[in-house]
Amino acid sequence: MFSPLALTQALPFLPLAQGDIDYQTERRDEPGLIDDLLAAPATKVILTRGGRVAVPKGQGAIVDYENVHMRLATLPGAYVRTELATHPQAVAMFLGSYGGARDEHVIAVDITRVERPATPAQPVPDSAGNGADDAFDEHDGDRTDHNAAATKPSLLEQAVDRFDWVDLRGFAPHASAREAGQATNAIPLSIWHNRQRFCPTCGSPVETAMAGWAQRCTNAADGNRLLFPRVEPAVITAIVDSDDRLLLQHNVAWKDARLYSVSAGFVEAGENLEHAARREAKEEVGLTLGEVRYLGSQPWPFPASLMMAFKAHALTTDIHVDGNETMTARWVTRDEYTAELVSGRMVAPGKATIARYMIEEWYGREL
Repeated sequence: MFSPLALTQALPFLPLAQGDIDYQTERRDEPGLIDDLLAAPATKVILTRGGRVAVPKGQGAIVDYENVHMRLATLPGAYVRTELATHPQAVAMFLGSYGGARDEHVIAVDITRVERPATPAQPVPDSAGNGADDAFDEHDGDRTDHNAAATKPSLLEQAVDRFDWVDLRGFAPHASAREAGQATNAIPLSIWHNRQRFCPTCGSPVETAMAGWAQRCTNAADGNRLLFPRVEPAVITAIVDSDDRLLLQHNVAWKDARLYSVSAGFVEAGENLEHAARREAKEEVGLTLGEVRYLGSQPWPFPASLMMAFKAHALTTDIHVDGNETMTARWVTRDEYTAELVSGRMVAPGKATIARYMIEEWYGREL
């Protein structure tokens, strides 16, 4: 019998797996690296806040549009260098560099914990925001109110209102591969720094280390241990039967009743990936899986997952949903799936998800 997995190939494109930056990991423990790079003219700074990235004002309104381009808001490194000295709550992270004539360096600065000033700044017209000088009102023009100038927010404080803030699911599908990669690196690192403020072993405060890629425990009596971000592995599986029908399921946690996707779940301690895929299928929909093939992987930093994608052949076809995680599930042919999408009874996973590209691999064309 012809195997439904016989023509399966690795996914050629995944929106959160596009990074081409050179991490330059060997430089991360250089003393004063962040400060030195911020002084370099080819260094650009991107901003994160609350698990989102900064984009130019107005771009936050277009995240749900088709065929639009978004870009990261950037600042020259020299502008940010002095700000970090006065805002110790900000976390700077060296993402890496690009070769070539300019040798561009990229630093992400998270401002989640930078407090807003008590006295608001004077309003600035929306049209100010095209360049770094204009965006942050560095030139006071005719203003002579020295009391107002004294309370004017700093550059990082102004950034909260001067930029729009979007999450990775909205940004990556509309961004260049290079900037999607930068955002994919910056967001999980910033989330980790904000969630882990104390050593998980001894409870002492931590400080940023390794150019933002690690933390160091401040407890000398406990060895000042070096801490690294935790990555949570998860499997996601497109299940097909012998007739090449695809299993689609709707999970209890999804607010949109029309959203149907493929099987997914976290890997348990001591478990390999293929076993996790088979276990999740048995638990959620009562199916026994046979052959399992790897499709690809991409980070899913909500907050710290790594999604490993598989396509699997179901040896059984009787569906028994668990009712706890999975509410409904059904087999669909390509024609049936087309009809469901056209009618609006089903909607596909978002453009940043690996699930969408797994479904497209089976479907044979873009959704």
